[in-house]
Amino acid sequence: MPNITSFLDNNALDAAVPALVFPPTDETFSYRQFLGRVGGLAGELLEAGIEKGDRVCIFLDSSPEYLFSYFAIWRIGAVAVPANIVYREGELAHVLEDSGAKALLYCPKGSEVVQAAAELVPVPVRIRADLAGTADTVPPVHCAFDDICQLQYTAGTTGRPKGAVLTHGNWIAALEAEKDVLELRKGDVYLGIYPMGHVGISWGLSVLRAGGTYVGIERFNETEYLDLCNRYRVTVLSGMPPVIHGLCQAPPGTEEKLATVRVVISGGGQLLPAVWERFDERYRIPVANAYGLSETIVVGSGTATLPGNPALTKGYRSVGIPSGYTEIRIVDVGDPERVLPAGSTGEIAIRGPSVALGYWNMPDESAKIFLPNGWFLSGDVGYLDEEGILYITDRKKDMIIMSGWKIYPTEVENVILQHPSVADVAVFGIPDQKRGEMPVAAVITRPGESLSTRDLEEFCRSRMAGYKVPRQVIEVETLPRMHGWKLLRRTLKEEYSRKFHSGEDLS
Repeated sequence: MPNITSFLDNNALDAAVPALVFPPTDETFSYRQFLGRVGGLAGELLEAGIEKGDRVCIFLDSSPEYLFSYFAIWRIGAVAVPANIVYREGELAHVLEDSGAKALLYCPKGSEVVQAAAELVPVPVRIRADLAGTADTVPPVHCAFDDICQLQYTAGTTGRPKGAVLTHGNWIAALEAEKDVLELRKGDVYLGIYPMGHVGISWGLSVLRAGGTYVGIERFNETEYLDLCNRYRVTVLSGMPPVIHGLCQAPPGTEEKLATVRVVISGGGQLLPAVWERFDERYRIPVANAYGLSETIVVGSGTATLPGNPALTKGYRSVGIPSGYTEIRIVDVGDPERVLPAGSTGEIAIRGPSVALGYWNMPDESAKIFLPNGWFLSGDVGYLDEEGILYITDRKKDMIIMSGWKIYPTEVENVILQHPSVADVAVFGIPDQKRGEMPVAAVITRPGESLSTRDLEEFCRSRMAGYKVPRQVIEVETLPRMHGWKLLRRTLKEEYSRKFHSGEDLS
């Protein structure tokens, strides 16, 4: 099994297409230049004594150096441990300690946090990645399919982040699956907005694998996003539900800036049907509505709607069909050995070549989720229809149980978003002595609008079963989202449950 970085050598033989464009610093790298920068950093790691299997933490802003760092670490057979530049010293120290990192790659922006974290967890080697030069190609170290190449720390919405153990084989399978899903080809231009420490970076790497061009930005800004899309004639556009929602509200003429785009990616959270339909009616650009996790390298082992098959969207509700060699089945939430029939709602189980080996140094936790027969329990709730198309209902941990009734927040949110006064919404449960929990809606209203609990109740009761209707409306200015897109209902649940217990007014 070849090292995952080997495709760079092949792409470097053809200088016709640039590999990476980074407008914030006005830099462009051919595949040969890209490989040279990877070689320079790989050489520094080797000189510092980093060997195959050693863990190397990456603590950089989204930048060319972040990409070079991934490939340099993989090139020498070491293990990448990507971290988010927004981490504080305690968060970084946890990742360093848990992974047993031998080296840390950083940049000036993170130097203070690095220094503080190093006082808590000493790291033998620290290298300024932005000072690494160019070098002749460092040959890729031979790696087996199951050789570890990455510890991808999960978002940590509950408890400490866990390191998903990813291999060279996992990544190779993931890039091939994503290449198929997006129908990637040489000359494609991709605009990437996902944080480079997030597993969503795989979409950009799959474009590189296909011989396309990766256009990167430091962080999302809609004006810049649209201008770059137009300037570089982007064909594959990264997105997420809030971005697509924003495009639906963009001023007339925005369509022209997206004229070259043939597919938009949506991931990291559910794309609500009402938003997806508005986007489709306005832009007529297919959406690759993707379902996957850090533990599966997005759709390396996951599902997606396909740009060439619009029928898969099923009325803007599905996340499509399995990609590559993925298998999907629905199992009983309380008994994963019991497989449920089509149409039944249960936990989504995934099996495929990009599923992680488990969680780093967590054998007991791993055994509960990574089953002996290869199935991974996602923690997400959904169902398969008779055609094998997958639909997400909710996160298992977000489900509200009121008087024995199961309420899935996303279903309720989809209805509430149809109200003309609502711009965004999150539904979650708070404790109730009589009923166990009751559903509450945190709502962002449109400018100049307001919404009472009574108004919302009347609206919802005509569209859903009464037990699903939120018992209270809380008007908020923002909703908590991880990395700007994944809705954190648990944060709202914790905040308002505390107010409930203390007798405070929830509004």
